[in-house]
Amino acid sequence: MKKGILILLFSALIFSCKKEKEISSYDPVNWEARGVDSSVTDSLKKGKSYLSVYSEIYSQTEHRTHNLTSTVSMRNIDMEDTIYIDKAEYFNTKGEPIRIYFDHPIFIAPLETVEIVVDETDKEGGTGANFIFEWSIKQSSTEPLFEGVMISTSGQQGLSFTSKGVRID
Repeated sequence: MKKGILILLFSALIFSCKKEKEISSYDPVNWEARGVDSSVTDSLKKGKSYLSVYSEIYSQTEHRTHNLTSTVSMRNIDMEDTIYIDKAEYFNTKGEPIRIYFDHPIFIAPLETVEIVVDETDKEGGTGANFIFEWSIKQSSTEPLFEGVMISTSGQQGLSFTSKGVRID
């Protein structure tokens, strides 16, 4: 009887420790749920925007850096129309592509914000990382707004700053 209870408790302990899979911002499942058919954006006005982000930043000297978490916000600031982000590509300091988060149109509803998070442990971008976004909107719609928020906390010290995207095409 004691063995049975022990086995039952041990089994319960093992199954309760099962760790749920964390869904990352670059997990394609997240982007597929927002996807739309490419033909939806065929007749829309096209544009490109650039956003600087930082995986790390210099501290005290050029030989010491702090890692940062970057939150990239893709914002639809139009109050009436849905916008479409056709591609989000991440580049490092040297301008080399690191990853494409998605390369098919996703929708962003009026006044909605969709985010990409570059984890603090992901230092691939370096001190001069950036994103290029391709987007599509109706002729009368407001262009999307792209913002970056970089943050790091260590002990009692915190560091944060923002960047704003600019249209390049």
